Amino acid sequence: MSHSVAGEPPSAGRRAAPLTTAVYSAAEWDLLTSLPGRVLVAAAAPGPGRPERGVLANLAGLDAVAAGRASDSDLVRAVVAAIYARHDGTPQPAERLTDLVDLLAACRAAVRVMHRRADPADSAAYRQWVQSVAARVCRSVPGPPGQPASPADRRFLDRLGGALGLG
Repeated sequence: MSHSVAGEPPSAGRRAAPLTTAVYSAAEWDLLTSLPGRVLVAAAAPGPGRPERGVLANLAGLDAVAAGRASDSDLVRAVVAAIYARHDGTPQPAERLTDLVDLLAACRAAVRVMHRRADPADSAAYRQWVQSVAARVCRSVPGPPGQPASPADRRFLDRLGGALGLG
Protein backbone atom coordinates (compact mmCIF):
# COMPACT_ATOMS: atom_id res chain seq x y z
CA MET A 1 0.00 0.00 0.00
CA SER A 2 1.23 3.51 -0.60
CA HIS A 3 0.79 6.95 0.84
CA SER A 4 -0.75 9.65 -1.33
CA VAL A 5 0.43 13.22 -1.04
CA ALA A 6 -2.01 15.47 0.82
CA GLY A 7 -4.59 16.84 -1.56
CA GLU A 8 -4.01 14.22 -4.25
CA PRO A 9 -6.63 11.63 -5.06
CA PRO A 10 -5.84 8.15 -3.78
CA SER A 11 -3.76 6.00 -6.08
CA ALA A 12 -5.41 3.31 -8.15
CA GLY A 13 -6.13 0.31 -6.01
CA ARG A 14 -6.45 2.33 -2.81
CA ARG A 15 -9.92 3.28 -1.68
CA ALA A 16 -10.67 6.87 -0.75
CA ALA A 17 -12.79 5.70 2.18
CA PRO A 18 -11.91 2.16 3.23
CA LEU A 19 -14.76 -0.24 3.67
CA THR A 20 -12.86 -1.80 6.56
CA THR A 21 -15.58 -1.35 9.15
CA ALA A 22 -18.20 -3.20 7.08
CA VAL A 23 -16.23 -6.43 7.49
CA TYR A 24 -16.57 -6.48 11.29
CA SER A 25 -19.53 -6.89 13.64
CA ALA A 26 -20.16 -4.04 16.08
CA ALA A 27 -18.60 -6.07 18.92
CA GLU A 28 -15.52 -6.92 16.84
CA TRP A 29 -15.07 -3.30 15.77
CA ASP A 30 -15.42 -2.14 19.38
CA LEU A 31 -12.72 -4.62 20.37
CA LEU A 32 -10.34 -3.39 17.66
CA THR A 33 -10.97 0.29 18.38
CA SER A 34 -10.77 0.02 22.17
CA LEU A 35 -7.65 -2.15 22.33
CA PRO A 36 -5.05 0.59 21.64
CA GLY A 37 -6.41 2.73 24.49
CA ARG A 38 -6.53 -0.24 26.84
CA VAL A 39 -2.92 -1.06 25.95
CA LEU A 40 -1.88 2.56 26.57
CA VAL A 41 -3.50 2.59 30.01
CA ALA A 42 -2.03 -0.79 30.98
CA ALA A 43 1.45 0.21 29.82
CA ALA A 44 1.27 3.46 31.79
CA ALA A 45 -0.02 1.81 34.98
CA PRO A 46 2.52 1.33 37.76
CA GLY A 47 2.91 -2.13 39.19
CA PRO A 48 5.38 -4.41 40.90
CA GLY A 49 8.77 -3.56 39.43
CA ARG A 50 7.25 -0.99 37.09
CA PRO A 51 7.97 2.68 37.69
CA GLU A 52 5.39 5.39 38.27
CA ARG A 53 4.77 7.10 34.99
CA GLY A 54 3.68 10.65 34.47
CA VAL A 55 2.21 12.84 31.82
CA LEU A 56 5.07 12.21 29.39
CA ALA A 57 4.25 8.50 29.25
CA ASN A 58 0.61 9.19 28.46
CA LEU A 59 1.61 11.72 25.82
CA ALA A 60 3.99 9.19 24.28
CA GLY A 61 1.15 6.68 24.11
CA LEU A 62 -1.25 9.18 22.58
CA ASP A 63 1.41 10.12 20.04
CA ALA A 64 1.87 6.44 19.16
CA VAL A 65 -1.89 6.04 18.67
CA ALA A 66 -1.98 9.15 16.47
CA ALA A 67 0.95 7.84 14.42
CA GLY A 68 -1.46 5.23 13.09
CA ARG A 69 -3.01 7.96 10.92
CA ALA A 70 0.05 7.71 8.66
CA SER A 71 -0.02 3.92 8.42
CA ASP A 72 -0.07 2.18 5.07
CA SER A 73 -2.76 -0.07 6.52
CA ASP A 74 -6.40 0.74 5.77
CA LEU A 75 -7.35 -1.08 8.98
CA VAL A 76 -5.01 0.95 11.23
CA ARG A 77 -6.11 4.24 9.66
CA ALA A 78 -9.79 3.28 10.07
CA VAL A 79 -9.25 2.35 13.72
CA VAL A 80 -7.48 5.65 14.43
CA ALA A 81 -10.26 7.55 12.67
CA ALA A 82 -12.85 5.73 14.79
CA ILE A 83 -10.90 6.49 17.97
CA TYR A 84 -10.78 10.19 17.13
CA ALA A 85 -14.42 10.23 16.02
CA ARG A 86 -15.64 9.01 19.40
CA HIS A 87 -17.16 11.89 21.23
CA ASP A 88 -19.72 10.28 23.50
CA GLY A 89 -17.39 10.62 26.50
CA THR A 90 -18.40 7.24 27.87
CA PRO A 91 -15.57 6.11 30.16
CA GLN A 92 -14.62 2.47 30.45
CA PRO A 93 -14.36 0.91 33.89
CA ALA A 94 -10.79 1.25 35.17
CA GLU A 95 -10.50 -2.45 36.00
CA ARG A 96 -11.30 -3.31 32.39
CA LEU A 97 -8.54 -1.00 31.22
CA THR A 98 -5.74 -2.13 33.50
CA ASP A 99 -6.31 -5.82 34.26
CA LEU A 100 -3.44 -7.55 32.46
CA VAL A 101 -5.16 -10.93 32.17
CA ASP A 102 -8.20 -9.31 30.57
CA LEU A 103 -6.02 -7.20 28.30
CA LEU A 104 -4.05 -10.20 27.05
CA ALA A 105 -7.30 -12.10 26.45
CA ALA A 106 -8.61 -9.13 24.46
CA CYS A 107 -5.41 -9.11 22.39
CA ARG A 108 -5.81 -12.80 21.60
CA ALA A 109 -9.48 -12.24 20.69
CA ALA A 110 -8.48 -9.39 18.36
CA VAL A 111 -5.92 -11.65 16.68
CA ARG A 112 -8.62 -14.28 16.11
CA VAL A 113 -10.99 -11.68 14.64
CA MET A 114 -8.33 -10.37 12.29
CA HIS A 115 -7.30 -13.89 11.29
CA ARG A 116 -10.90 -14.50 10.16
CA ARG A 117 -11.66 -11.12 8.62
CA ALA A 118 -8.62 -8.95 7.90
CA ASP A 119 -6.12 -8.88 5.12
CA PRO A 120 -2.90 -10.46 6.51
CA ALA A 121 -0.92 -7.27 5.89
CA ASP A 122 -3.54 -5.17 7.71
CA SER A 123 -3.58 -7.66 10.58
CA ALA A 124 0.20 -7.52 10.94
CA ALA A 125 0.23 -3.72 10.74
CA TYR A 126 -2.51 -3.42 13.38
CA ARG A 127 -0.79 -5.83 15.78
CA GLN A 128 2.58 -4.10 15.37
CA TRP A 129 0.97 -0.68 15.84
CA VAL A 130 -0.76 -1.76 19.07
CA GLN A 131 2.54 -3.17 20.34
CA SER A 132 4.27 0.11 19.43
CA VAL A 133 1.81 2.03 21.63
CA ALA A 134 2.90 0.00 24.66
CA ALA A 135 6.57 0.17 23.72
CA ARG A 136 6.52 3.96 23.44
CA VAL A 137 4.87 4.28 26.85
CA CYS A 138 7.31 1.86 28.50
CA ARG A 139 10.30 3.58 26.93
CA SER A 140 9.16 7.07 27.93
CA VAL A 141 10.75 6.94 31.39
CA PRO A 142 14.45 7.66 31.95
CA GLY A 143 16.68 4.68 31.40
CA PRO A 144 18.96 3.16 28.76
CA PRO A 145 18.17 4.63 25.31
CA GLY A 146 15.59 2.55 23.43
CA GLN A 147 15.09 0.07 26.25
CA PRO A 148 12.18 -0.35 28.64
CA ALA A 149 12.99 1.10 32.04
CA SER A 150 12.64 -2.13 33.96
CA PRO A 151 12.64 -5.91 33.62
CA ALA A 152 8.93 -5.79 34.50
CA ASP A 153 8.32 -3.55 31.48
CA ARG A 154 10.20 -5.99 29.27
CA ARG A 155 8.06 -8.86 30.61
CA PHE A 156 4.91 -6.80 29.98
CA LEU A 157 5.97 -6.08 26.39
CA ASP A 158 6.93 -9.73 25.82
CA ARG A 159 3.57 -10.96 27.11
CA LEU A 160 1.72 -8.37 25.05
CA GLY A 161 3.69 -9.32 21.92
CA GLY A 162 2.92 -12.99 22.52
CA ALA A 163 -0.78 -12.28 22.92
CA LEU A 164 -0.72 -10.25 19.70
CA GLY A 165 1.01 -13.11 17.88
CA LEU A 166 4.20 -11.13 17.33
CA GLY A 167 6.73 -13.34 18.93
